Amino acid sequence: MVNTPDTAPELFTWEFATDPYPAYAWLREHAPVHWTKLPSGVEAWLVTRYADARQALADGRLSKNPDHHAEDAQGKSRTGIPGERSANLMTHLLNIDPPDHTRLRRLVSKAFTPRRVALFAPRVQELADGLIDGFAGRGEADLIHEFAFPLPIFAICDLLGVPAEDQDDFRDWAGMMIRHGGGPRGGVARSVKKIRAYLAELIHKKRANLSDDLISDLIRASDHGEHLTENEAAAMAFVILFAGFETTINLIGNSAHAFFRNSAQRAVFQDAVDRRDDALLDSAVEELLRFDGPVELATWRYATEALEIGGESIGKGDPVLVVLAAADRDPERFAEPDTLDLSRRDNQHLGYGHGIHYCLGAPLARLEGRTALETLFRRLPDLQLAVDPADLRWRGGLIMRGLRTLPVEFAPEASAS
Repeated sequence: MVNTPDTAPELFTWEFATDPYPAYAWLREHAPVHWTKLPSGVEAWLVTRYADARQALADGRLSKNPDHHAEDAQGKSRTGIPGERSANLMTHLLNIDPPDHTRLRRLVSKAFTPRRVALFAPRVQELADGLIDGFAGRGEADLIHEFAFPLPIFAICDLLGVPAEDQDDFRDWAGMMIRHGGGPRGGVARSVKKIRAYLAELIHKKRANLSDDLISDLIRASDHGEHLTENEAAAMAFVILFAGFETTINLIGNSAHAFFRNSAQRAVFQDAVDRRDDALLDSAVEELLRFDGPVELATWRYATEALEIGGESIGKGDPVLVVLAAADRDPERFAEPDTLDLSRRDNQHLGYGHGIHYCLGAPLARLEGRTALETLFRRLPDLQLAVDPADLRWRGGLIMRGLRTLPVEFAPEASAS
């Protein structure tokens, strides 16, 4: 049970990042649609109740296009993905509305059909086992840097068609992107520009040698009259990388952390792994997404006209941030929401959004998350946290929720030693 504070909590501190759920409980009860100043200095509405959140996520009057933000150019630059504006990477699914959104989503959706994701499953399994092979003989590891981080990076590189010899560069650039305040000043923007330059060159090369990958598919669509510009193709590839890898890192890391702190549910999961209980393993992933999901706040929305959410008047041009983490612990929607229950049946969480902007890569993220966790606990069943939980640090940043490191220890695998 979350202990709700008696007075208005301070948001976006390091203490808040460690456990934001008491603060979100207070907001749901006392200020469910709350105007606040963010660490960047931008002011925005936070929407925390499930019903309001679901409504807002599907409301066509809340645009994804930052041009609708009432702020000046400097204010606009403090929203969205750092560096994307200066790198000319704005025309992607997180920043556009219909009809362009409909057109681009249709083009890229072919990469995430159930059939294509199923065909990708053996590669995800190969990656998971290969990464565990790298540390299983040591008896210790950092689950974030040695497992949760590289797995989705290499998977998405394969999906996009990034040659194997270039994937380590992608891993370095992506690592800088998720450090947020932990890296050198301007490091995120520089990494974004490097990715942009690389993608432009890769698109140019692939035009002469198309293959079975997502970038080639985008080029084919453009060549067949779909009017996909090179900037749009690069921006689409970029956002698939950005949105796809950090969410999966956090899903794996947050889930392992949840198991370390919930021994009874960890035993339930371990039993499901041992029995290969597909139904329970699938429901476990959904509950882990709800309980402490990888995306804390949905990406930015801007009111195109005056409207009302949860009884509050939202002005034209106001930014609106839907707090998925708060909505998914709303007691008005979920029974005992602060309890991890892997067999939860009524679990229509908002972890991957709702409406036309529902996460396109959710099927792949679910596959990667389940495969990673199942493989990890099958091969290292005695896995334990190697530090005091109070010593763990959560990454700063507004949208995502994830650990910086997750040191673990276990009995070394004899075959890997």
